[in-house]
Amino acid sequence: MYTAATGTEVFGYVVVLLAGVVCVAGLLWAFRFGFQVRSREPAPPRPDEQPRVPPSGPVHEVREMREPQEVPRAADDSERLTPYQVGNVRSRRADDQRRPRWSPGSSGSFGGGGGGRT
Repeated sequence: MYTAATGTEVFGYVVVLLAGVVCVAGLLWAFRFGFQVRSREPAPPRPDEQPRVPPSGPVHEVREMREPQEVPRAADDSERLTPYQVGNVRSRRADDQRRPRWSPGSSGSFGGGGGGRT
């Protein structure tokens, strides 16, 4: 009526049970470790520590046209400048602040399907 489990079947059940216990133990350890790390972190800022609007009012975005400064040239044509000699090439405010627009009669984009310049 009842059949006894063989040794290999019992071994398989024990391995599955142990794997489950190891997984649960790993999850519990990870949760505890995360809780400890979280408790060592600084608390979120209080309302009085939040940033405030400057007395001059809110700062707004500034849009301006920029143009690059000239890249320094080597003294001799046979030389070349290395990056540390060139430095950080910056840009400056352009004299003409009008935004560039598409030329009249152009399609507006490459491959846009328009007639283009005719």
